[in-house]
Amino acid sequence: MTDQPKSPPAANAMWGGRFAAGPDAIMTAINASISFDKRLYAQDIRGSQAHAAMLAATGILTDSDAKAIREGLLTVLSEIEGGTFVFSEALEDIHMNVEARLKELIGEPAGRLHTGRSRNDQAVTDFRLWVRDQCDDAALALQSLQRAFLAQAEAGADWVMPGFTHLQTAQPVTWGHHMMAYVEMLARDVGRFTDARARMNESPLGAAALAGTSFPIDRDMTAKALDFDRPIANSLDAVSDRDFALEFLSAASICAMHLSRFAEELVIWSSAQFRFVTLSDRFTTGSSIMPQKKNPDAAELLRAKIGRILGATVALFTVMKGLPLAYSKDMQEDKEQVFDAADTLMLCLAGMVGMVRDMTANRAALEKAAGAGFSTATDLADWLVRAAGLPFREAHHATGSLVALAERKGCDLHELSLTELQSAHPAITQEVYSVLGVHNSVASRVSYGGTAPAQVRAQVARWKEVLG
Repeated sequence: MTDQPKSPPAANAMWGGRFAAGPDAIMTAINASISFDKRLYAQDIRGSQAHAAMLAATGILTDSDAKAIREGLLTVLSEIEGGTFVFSEALEDIHMNVEARLKELIGEPAGRLHTGRSRNDQAVTDFRLWVRDQCDDAALALQSLQRAFLAQAEAGADWVMPGFTHLQTAQPVTWGHHMMAYVEMLARDVGRFTDARARMNESPLGAAALAGTSFPIDRDMTAKALDFDRPIANSLDAVSDRDFALEFLSAASICAMHLSRFAEELVIWSSAQFRFVTLSDRFTTGSSIMPQKKNPDAAELLRAKIGRILGATVALFTVMKGLPLAYSKDMQEDKEQVFDAADTLMLCLAGMVGMVRDMTANRAALEKAAGAGFSTATDLADWLVRAAGLPFREAHHATGSLVALAERKGCDLHELSLTELQSAHPAITQEVYSVLGVHNSVASRVSYGGTAPAQVRAQVARWKEVLG
């Protein structure tokens, strides 16, 4: 008995009649994106609602078909949000899954929804809407973190601590001044996300596959419906651009780097050698073998997360760097990296807000460390310039010799006698002791942006007004 010929697998209905055989299972696994792009369902349905309304307004779609599509899309949205929607890998992506279910619900009118558009402009519209929302979310989370730093700065505007360069004691600063440095840093992050959002706020919808469409669509109408400022002016650019995702990732990478820098400081400051801060039990863990340990694990993990976000940035740059215009399937690899980076960033921001709010500064330890390491040496040099009229280089040399003397004696500068100070330069008087204390030092730094408590309080007041 001869084998009967087998019927070929059914063609993918969404591809039409071009393909006689269905895709191989491996190709299906490579090609399908529904496992991750299903999180774009709300954006996909919103874009389809705007497109259908425009098709009806321009007479391309009848009012009855537009009504059926509108009601059907609301049903699909309800099913997805209610957890009853069944996603199919065979239908590849969120766009085809939604359209297939819409056809089951309303029949023939569903096939008219795709008039005047392509998956190319549909996909990038969905993604642009999602990334735009992430920019807004990141900016809000950053402002919460700014407020947490601001509260720390206000509480410790006049608490002295060592300022470091090369992680060596440099000059005394205030705790408030150090906290305000991060407020300013995070403000730039807010600005980057805000700027990126403004640039990405143009609509690709209606660019179709790459060349536009012969249907009399109204791209201004769909752009307005989706809260875009305007349609993208070139259809080739509209479907092939992923700058908006790259800008988001770049801003996220810089932001994560800033979080990592403060996380590193928390790791150092909470150590037994520093004891500058105490982290609450909410953000620390113990050791399985050493009962005395209180490990800053949350800070360490936040310090590491920059690797994931920066890795996502490099990955998408690598995907895009060799692509000719317009769309290539490579661009399907744009979403997973961005999704992961956005999720990671939001988790890091929430974690950092919690740590900054909970941490307790050890004022006594900060003040003790502020006076160590000859931190007022620059104040002595500046005094020699102001009071004795020495050129700064000569004052620097004289101060250096006094630091060496204090090192040999095992004392600090303010503990040297007047005679010993005058051995470096006879112009030194008793008045010099007024600048050698750490509190006097920070109080004297009254230049704009300086560490003087008055300056810190002025900056705190300004930022409280900005942040509301």
